[in-house]
Amino acid sequence: MKSVQAEGRSVEEAVRQALAETGWAEDEVEVEVLSDATTGVLGWFGRRRTVVVRVRQREQEAEGPVAFLRELVRLLGLGPASVRAREMSDHVLVELSGPEVGLLIGRRGAVLESLQTVVGAVVARRSPEHKRVIVDIEGYRRKRQATLERLAARLAERAHRTGARVMLEPMSAADRRIIHLALRDNPFVTTHSEGEEPRRRVVISPRGGPRGRQGRA
Repeated sequence: MKSVQAEGRSVEEAVRQALAETGWAEDEVEVEVLSDATTGVLGWFGRRRTVVVRVRQREQEAEGPVAFLRELVRLLGLGPASVRAREMSDHVLVELSGPEVGLLIGRRGAVLESLQTVVGAVVARRSPEHKRVIVDIEGYRRKRQATLERLAARLAERAHRTGARVMLEPMSAADRRIIHLALRDNPFVTTHSEGEEPRRRVVISPRGGPRGRQGRA
């Protein structure tokens, strides 16, 4: 939680000074009075003319992962970059964009998946009740999903046409889930996963074939 100290002739004035300095809104901070103005002995001796307050910014749901990723980008020298968060009903989507942040995607999103795992662990340690965090870079996840859905449709058609099961290359759990969901309602094929991580892969089988289990990632 970020905080600043400020002084003023009253608590209100000190808080206004802190808000002006930080750009925070009044409804997103907590105020602690560190020392109040006093009249002193006999009205003047030892008199303190100012109030000192500490103003803390309340941590928003998305602030933790955003702050972490901004610092990571800075330390890696991948700026300038934008890190923005959107709070969804069941997760927080943190999106990175910039000329060099694509380096954090890696081959077929491998680095991005590892980065998301680290961010999730950091956030969970700070706040166990925090929503699940999904990290995306330059819209990669949206593009990857579209690519995998097209692949799933093409291979499902092959499995149906040939009557033989089709085994995809090893994929991350997130990519396997996209394939399973894309074919969940397909009337001609079923899907399941085989193998152990990191070599686990999706298998697409014609309906009525030897494997009728559907969508196990």
